[in-house]
This record gives sequence, structure tokens and C-alpha cells, in this order.
Amino acid sequence: MRKIELYGADWCPDCRRAKSFLTDNNIEFTFIDVDLDKNATEKVEKINNGKRIIPTVIINDKPFTNPNNVELSAVLGINEAGRVQLFGADWCPDCRRAKNFLRDNAINFEFIDVDANDWATAKVEEINNGKRIIPTILIDDITHTNPDNVALTKLLSINIEKEHKIFDTIIIGGGAAGLTTSIYAQRDRFDTLLLEKKNIGGNAFLTEKIENYPGFTSISGPKLMDKMEEQAKTYGAVIKTGEEVINISKKDGLFAINTKSTSYFGKTVVLSTGSTYRLLGIPNETELIGSGIHFCATCDGAFYRDKDIIVIGGGNSALEEGIFLAGFCKSVKIVNRSNTFIASKTYIEKLKTIDNISTYMNKTSLEFIAGENELFQSLKVKDNETSKEELILADGVFIFIGLIPNTKPFEELIELNERNFIVTTGLAETNVKGIFAAGDCREGAIAQVAAATGEGVLASYGIKNYLK
Repeated sequence: MRKIELYGADWCPDCRRAKSFLTDNNIEFTFIDVDLDKNATEKVEKINNGKRIIPTVIINDKPFTNPNNVELSAVLGINEAGRVQLFGADWCPDCRRAKNFLRDNAINFEFIDVDANDWATAKVEEINNGKRIIPTILIDDITHTNPDNVALTKLLSINIEKEHKIFDTIIIGGGAAGLTTSIYAQRDRFDTLLLEKKNIGGNAFLTEKIENYPGFTSISGPKLMDKMEEQAKTYGAVIKTGEEVINISKKDGLFAINTKSTSYFGKTVVLSTGSTYRLLGIPNETELIGSGIHFCATCDGAFYRDKDIIVIGGGNSALEEGIFLAGFCKSVKIVNRSNTFIASKTYIEKLKTIDNISTYMNKTSLEFIAGENELFQSLKVKDNETSKEELILADGVFIFIGLIPNTKPFEELIELNERNFIVTTGLAETNVKGIFAAGDCREGAIAQVAAATGEGVLASYGIKNYLK
């Protein structure tokens, strides 16, 4: 469990103040009297470079020397609206989104890393009936599983004023295409707002390693996306995460972008909403998502260290993520519905060199099977030649069978093709003047980071041409 230790003495005024503050806020802690415990005195001196400074407070193994009440509130998540504890991980997109929202609204919160604390992982599973769902946020010990920004606004009584500024362009989607558009638009001195439903970086943020982006032999997806975000902000772009767009309307030459929490106004709009993972559509799939079924190896792979997993798919994503997972999982079983992979030769050749990867070719996935604990236990498959069925046992499964464009909120506004991708012409223009599209949501897009940045550049030129 989480530990809070307060090293001090009864005669010390600041120690009494800190003890009262923790007690008044119902924070459990252990008080160690340095006058009575020689080892405690030595520990305080070691922490403070030979100085006997009290109170010294240790929270989750991190020392704080004579913290005032404001500092204690910040690190322990104490607010007027309640105490906020966020169980999550640095690699988790929704955790980053929630952390950014709380920081932007001056909400104190205690971040508890489930990767660094076994007890935290166990607590998350206990709270969520065995599911490892993050972020799990406690507000005065009341659990809220992955609340969006609208929910957090209500729960913490945050006052968000409506944005009345008119932007030159509003970009919906914070992946490589959206970020590149914002960089170019802001460099052209166009006031730019970028709205992202979850976490900046899109699908590229969820990629453990990118080896085909010009200028980098190898770079992690999160690092590359962080660099793009930093550059966009440096040029002056306004970026807001956790803003899910409901619809877009046009009146008097302006576009109103309506989100779950407010409305924003712009002269032009760029749709760079990307895509989401396609489902198999077989029994127990939706019921077991988060309970053993996953779609992002970078996000959830860490939960399966030294365990057996299944990867479903035969394209670049399936093989790339399978190879990544093999680096720390006990075994990886790749299930492919055809006799051959459609991935690039580089991945196919690399697959042959990894001992803990096995392949199940020409197999159709029929059903996900749950165990007594209602967690994924096995995958039922059928051999396409013999029709023989078998169960493949594993601790978890990752599905990589393609993407669906995130265009549903705009289907009544702009032209989509039969697969719901946005139809564009010229400089990334849609059939509605002033609305542009870039990235994986656009018809004909190549699902690569380098291609997405190029589309962002194209969209920025469309904006410039329109605003002239």
C-alpha cells in the first residue's frame, strides 16, 4: 500500500502543523519521532545532505523537506471540491488527457503510477472487478473509471467559460496531420485552435517504434508526437485535449464547433480525426474489451509481461506489435485468417528470427472464451481447410485487423465515400467550402506518419488560399 511517513518531533511547530493538516484531511500517515529513533535521525540527515531538517515527509518513497500546506495539497491532491487521486501510467493516452485537464484547471491531484507500484495495479483491478482500467480516479474515495473532461468538470465543480474568440482555423484531431497543419497555419500568422478528443498524437502515439520517418532511423511514437506538439505550441497554436466534437454548423460565414462542454468559432475547419480499431464482431468481444482484449500493444502490453498472448491479424500493424510484445511477453501466438501475411517483407523476415513467436495461419476466429473470473481465457478458431476447431489458450489478446475512419459526427455535413472516408479534392478541400480534411480519415490516405504530415501541409495551403 501507499506509504506516508512524517519524520519530526513533538516540540517542532512545523511538524505539528503538518500533522494537523494530514489529520484534518483524513490522510493516513506514520509519525516517526527523530528524538526517540536514532535511525530516523540518520535517515533525515541523509535525505537533507547532513542537515537535521524536520518535518521531512516521505510520500511513496519521495522525500519532501518541510513542505508547507500548499505543497502538501498539490502532491496529495487535496482541493476544496475533494481529494483527487489518479491511478494511471505515463504511456496511457487517457491518463495524459486527464492529467492535462486537471493541471489546466488548477486541480491538485495525486498521481499514482501503476507501473511503479504493484499495490496500485492490484487496487485498480479490485476497484474495476478484475479489469485493469486506467485512469481510475478517486474523488474523496469515490471511484470514477476513466471519466471524460465533461464528467470531471461536473464532479469537481470546475467553472469553464465559453470561448468567444474567433479563430482563423480550428483543427479537429491531434495526430500527425492535425499537428502539422497547426504548425504551418500558425507560422502563417493564422490564429489556430486544435481540439483533440483524447490524447495528442493519435495512433502514432500508440506506436512503440517508428523506423520509416525521415530524419530518424528509429524513434518512439510518443517522443515524435511530443516533439510535434511542442513545436505547434512554440509557434502559438492553442491546444485543448478532452474536447469531443458533437457536430459542426455554419452561420454567417463562421463555423461553430460544438463539443460536449462548449462551442468554438472559426473561419475554417480541418478534419484530421484519424481512425479507430476495427472489431472482429464475434461473441464476447465487446464484453471482454479491457478484460483481456486490447487494441494497443504500447498501451496495454505492459500488463502481460512474462505472460502468453495472442495477436490477431496479418498486416504491418499485427506483425509490428507482435514483434514488440515478444520482447517482454513469454510467448506470442499470431492468428491470421489467410495462408500468407500481407505485411511488408521486412516484418515477415524479422518474424522468423524470434523464438517466442508462433503462427496460426489460415485460421478464422470464432469466439472469445472467458474464465471463471470473467477475464479472457482462450480464443476459439476454425481451420479454413479442415473446418477443425480448437482453443488457443492465453492470458490476453490484441486485435489488429484494420481501421475505421472517425467521421460519424460529420456524415450529414460533408461528402463521404461508401466506406465513410472523407472525399477531398485539390488542396485537401471537402465539398463544403472552408472545411478541409487530412490524415487517416480522408479517402485515399496512406496510414503512415510521414504521409500524414504531408497532408497537414496540403491542408494548411488550402486554409491560406481560402482565407485570402
